[in-house]
Amino acid sequence: MTAEIVLMADPRIAAIPVEECGEPLVDVRRSGIRTGKERLDEAGAYAHLREGVVQRLLHAQELLPDGLRLAMVEGYRPLELQREYFEEYEARLRHLNPGWSAAELRSAASRYVSPPEIAPHSAGGAVDLTLADEDGRELDMGTPMNASPEESAGACYTDGPGVSPQGRANRAVLGAALTAAGLVNYPTEWWHWSYGDRYWALRTGAGTAVYGPRRLGPSGA
Repeated sequence: MTAEIVLMADPRIAAIPVEECGEPLVDVRRSGIRTGKERLDEAGAYAHLREGVVQRLLHAQELLPDGLRLAMVEGYRPLELQREYFEEYEARLRHLNPGWSAAELRSAASRYVSPPEIAPHSAGGAVDLTLADEDGRELDMGTPMNASPEESAGACYTDGPGVSPQGRANRAVLGAALTAAGLVNYPTEWWHWSYGDRYWALRTGAGTAVYGPRRLGPSGA
């Protein structure tokens, strides 16, 4: 039987309290985790994560088979940018599905972009990442990162249909290392993993989240 997928728009997630631990956002580029191409982002926000998440990623990288490394694409996302992404995708779904209610649109949009008020990326607790070899070449993961459910016919789901055997095997390697390090996957996106946020709290039964929405200051605070 397929496990229930709890979407980010589910009221159970918003109901989880946050007991902010005050952990800083740190620059992953100084940690030994490979990051993608520099973005047009003066503050380098995309390359920041909570300190505890970075520590867990480094542990996960140690658990990977020889010759493989994590390749991070995006971590922290300012709340304003998260809201922009969510509203853009929701508008696209509204155009494709004019008969859907506001609740249906919000739920469907949350398969791909979290509602801003609970977004793990804006708390610095979520990371979008993949696997690469020692030369930085990304492995076949079955779909490109950030492929939407519509673009991929559902293959972007971690256990989705139509994924090649090699892609599925690589997803399993990535998932095993990250799970062992304490992160949880959002099952509609094979690349999205988090720790410390409300979704993580729901999945692990932690009761409270330790990371809430955060603004990136000059020192990462």
